[in-house]
Amino acid sequence: MFLPHMNHLTLEQTFFSQVLPKTVKLFDDMMYELTSQARGLSSQNLEIQTTLRNILQTMVQLLGALTGCVQHVCATQESVILENIHSLPSSVLRVIKSTFVHCKNSESVYSGHLHLVSDLLQALFKEAYSLQKQLMELLDMVCMDPLVDENDDILNMVVVIHSLLDICSIISSMDHAFHANTWKFIIKQSLKHQSVIKSQLKHKDIITSLCEDTLFSFHSCLQLAEQLVQPHAQDNADYRLFQKTLKLCRFFANSLLHYTKEFLPFLSDSCCTLHQLYLQIHSKFPPSLYAARISKAQQEEIAGAFLVTLDPLISQLLTFQPFVQVVLDSRLELPCELQFPHCLLLVVIMDKLPSQPEAVQALWCADSQVSGATTSGILCTSTRLLTLNPSPPTQVSLLKGIFSSFEQCSGELSLPVCLQGVRSKGQAEAAVTLYQHVCVHLCAFITSFHPSLFPELDTALLDAVLSANMITSLLAMDAWCFLARYGTAELCAHHVTIVAHLIKSCPGECYQLTNLAILLKRLFFFMAPPHQVEFIQKFSPKEPGNLLLWQYISFQALPADLRRQTAREVSRVCTAQCREWLGSSRTVGELESLNTVLSALLTVCSSAGEALDSGQQTAVMEVGSQLWALLNIKLVTGQPYVQQTLSLLLPLLGFFIQTLDLQLISQVVTLQTSLLKLEPPDHVRLAVLDFVSSVGKLFIPQAMQDKILPSLSSIFASLLSDRNWLLEQHTLEAFTQFAEGTNQEEIVPLCLSSEETKNKVVSFLEKTGFVDETADARVERIKQEKGIFWEPFAKVTVEEAKWSSLQPYAKRARHELPVEEKYRAAVQAAAGALGAIESLLQQSVPPDWLLTEMEALHERIDELKRRVV
Repeated sequence: MFLPHMNHLTLEQTFFSQVLPKTVKLFDDMMYELTSQARGLSSQNLEIQTTLRNILQTMVQLLGALTGCVQHVCATQESVILENIHSLPSSVLRVIKSTFVHCKNSESVYSGHLHLVSDLLQALFKEAYSLQKQLMELLDMVCMDPLVDENDDILNMVVVIHSLLDICSIISSMDHAFHANTWKFIIKQSLKHQSVIKSQLKHKDIITSLCEDTLFSFHSCLQLAEQLVQPHAQDNADYRLFQKTLKLCRFFANSLLHYTKEFLPFLSDSCCTLHQLYLQIHSKFPPSLYAARISKAQQEEIAGAFLVTLDPLISQLLTFQPFVQVVLDSRLELPCELQFPHCLLLVVIMDKLPSQPEAVQALWCADSQVSGATTSGILCTSTRLLTLNPSPPTQVSLLKGIFSSFEQCSGELSLPVCLQGVRSKGQAEAAVTLYQHVCVHLCAFITSFHPSLFPELDTALLDAVLSANMITSLLAMDAWCFLARYGTAELCAHHVTIVAHLIKSCPGECYQLTNLAILLKRLFFFMAPPHQVEFIQKFSPKEPGNLLLWQYISFQALPADLRRQTAREVSRVCTAQCREWLGSSRTVGELESLNTVLSALLTVCSSAGEALDSGQQTAVMEVGSQLWALLNIKLVTGQPYVQQTLSLLLPLLGFFIQTLDLQLISQVVTLQTSLLKLEPPDHVRLAVLDFVSSVGKLFIPQAMQDKILPSLSSIFASLLSDRNWLLEQHTLEAFTQFAEGTNQEEIVPLCLSSEETKNKVVSFLEKTGFVDETADARVERIKQEKGIFWEPFAKVTVEEAKWSSLQPYAKRARHELPVEEKYRAAVQAAAGALGAIESLLQQSVPPDWLLTEMEALHERIDELKRRVV
């Protein structure tokens, strides 16, 4: 009533600053009294009911008076200087906030008697709503001088924006439209006065609130989408609510996108929040294991209306270094449900980099530990990988991040989850597994990789190949093979040479050596024939130490003439070295080199056996038979290196099963039967399995059947009853192969020693007996497995790799003198002879003279013992 008679330029000094603080205090006092007495409200207590209603009516009137003040300022001024009315917005916002908090908490404040005052509370909310709406119109008229860096207007506007931000958090669950309009105003005012308030705004608070509201609306949208799947859902009403909520999701995402674009330089401390938002959203959306169960139609709607807005958000953040540091932080530890979304995010980023300048690619792809690498990154990497305990960088490269994140997605890989495939010309788009998705996008990225960043590519691929995680190593090998095919023949040859040198430098048996060997075998197929010839010359099998490589190379990769020539050369060298070993002192310590020779010989036979002439095949059988004659139970069970020798000899002899002496076959299966009773390591049992499955192709004469068939049935019965699932699967396959190929059909029932074994074989043949598991149950099981079993793989140091399990049990602490070596060789030879006698005793009746000779030997041993003492 007084305002029309006052000068609008002096309202702040003469009226607002005098009256509004008292108004706010009055309102606070009424709110306190209202809250205090509300506990006694009941339909019987009319006095309190009247008091509370009077207070509420007074509050409604007070809000109306404030609305009149705001309207008056709007009507009398075309533009507003905030300093001239600064008491008005702050006082109004405080009253509005207090009102909304009271309305939000009204159910708990008024207990079960809310209905007695609900009409006035509704009027109070509407009045506060109108007051805020009017205030936002007033604030929209505020003008600020962009040339002034600091004044009270700037601070007042920042206070106003953050007060509205507080109100947003209060009304988010009360009125979605009002909530959205308030956010729209906050964003609008922030951008309108950007030049003067950008340094004063608490950007982290704004981004955090926007992300929280985005995530909340997204979860609400998913809940509604789940209800649409239910048969009792009311299609029209529920679907309209779903669309309305989805629209709200899109609004928040677009607001976040807009704000991020304008204030990006100030968002360094908000990058973690933005990263988490992306992960949280994708963790609840298919194909995540932790996703809500929603129909395909709703998935497409949500993806098309909401998720598409996250893509440009990532594009905006792509050049922002703090975001890079958050995403590629080597110390990042994510819960199981966020590991898969993080992997998808890294792939999305990888897809965007080819269109970016070299500097942006370097920002993501450069590893801080190899930032000084130049032309031969893979060589630098090989040196670094042989350094014990290198200090990890705080930021890894994008490629290393992808491999590391991929490694954590064990559940998604084993299910497997399926993602949208790449559309090909003339072909329908098909779903692909996570492995295919990452592999295809990784290979596409390699084609656009900037040349200056190739050392980082080499480093990441080699690091991943050497990973303890098999599937990660396999992914790196696939990418490397693509690089070999996509790149020049010279590049492929260079990489093969480097890998060969790395294999030769490995300190002993370890998983890294196994991975490198597989990579060498695969890359060798992509070499041009002239480069293969150069490789053979550079790593000639005649040279000591090069057979280590030839045990890993498939001769099928070579052209026919070169394959025949090289296979025969390797075979000649191997048989010669076997004979040399047989003619030497034959110590256990020399078995490592012998095993390498046997492994190379086995590779020749398995991949180029037809290239060997009859003379060479005979030579291989001869050395194999001679080596077998030296083996006995005690040696095999006592020394890992001897177990390795046995595991190589069995498939080698099996390759020549049709021409092997039947007496030797009898000796082999007899020793195998005795060995299985002592529960040898798995790799020995698999070698046994490999040999006996090949016997099915052999015709066994009647005279030898009694010596061979009982041992065969005993071996299969023992292996079929094994509880090791991997060995059980291999045994079932091998037994099937044996049963289909053997002429001695009467042996098959003898192998099925129990009803359980018989049922197991029948189920395998009929492909029945599988666990009946629904899709949902399988997902839940995999989630539990991932949560229980996932943990970072232990880093195996070079020392641990060097002293692997294949080392002999008795390790020498110092270098022994030549005389000591002779003593040791003599003792081992004597032990071997005794083992041979023990084996013969198990196979046949001893001659009469044996006991006398053994007593004589015993006397000689006693005499030697006295001389030692």
